[in-house]
Amino acid sequence: MGKLLRFDPKRRRRRRKPTVRPARFGKRRSSWGEAFAAVRPVLLLIALATVAVIASMPGAFPAPGFLSSEPQVIEGRFTRCGPGRGYYCVIDGDTFKMGQTSVRVVGIDTAERDAQCPAEAAQAEASTRALQGWLNRGPFEMTARLDDPTDRYGRALRTLTRIRPDGSEDRLADFMRTEGGARGYWGGWRGGWC
Repeated sequence: MGKLLRFDPKRRRRRRKPTVRPARFGKRRSSWGEAFAAVRPVLLLIALATVAVIASMPGAFPAPGFLSSEPQVIEGRFTRCGPGRGYYCVIDGDTFKMGQTSVRVVGIDTAERDAQCPAEAAQAEASTRALQGWLNRGPFEMTARLDDPTDRYGRALRTLTRIRPDGSEDRLADFMRTEGGARGYWGGWRGGWC
């Protein structure tokens, strides 16, 4: 059998010294609200930097509704720009004219008419046809940012939309990216088409 432990009154019980924990272990855990309050300045800085980037690239992103102008309804027949053109004409896959005003579609880039290779020329023609077809489907709305920006060539930067019969929105930039051979344009350097 095992040993019996006896109580010995002469034997003193040793007290353990309390262990001192470092300060970091002594803190109570913070709640989600306190954690959010701690990172709030960083989140605010990130949000301000994002707004600054978007504001510096007006041709890359459409403006949110509260920063957009009142929609201008456009209704007319678009031809190709050149001799004998009408008031409305299409220059290439991302630019058209209304009278003397050149308009650049926000958020897309298409191949240029003055092509560097046959593949780019074919893509430019297909994109121009796609833009002209979308514009001639019927009335559409055109909006700008409230500060009415232009690009480095002096073209007005606009977002174009049309409401479909089912109530959904038909955005020109989305159509051109999916069916018109355009690619997204986020400002800065644009890649080649050859």
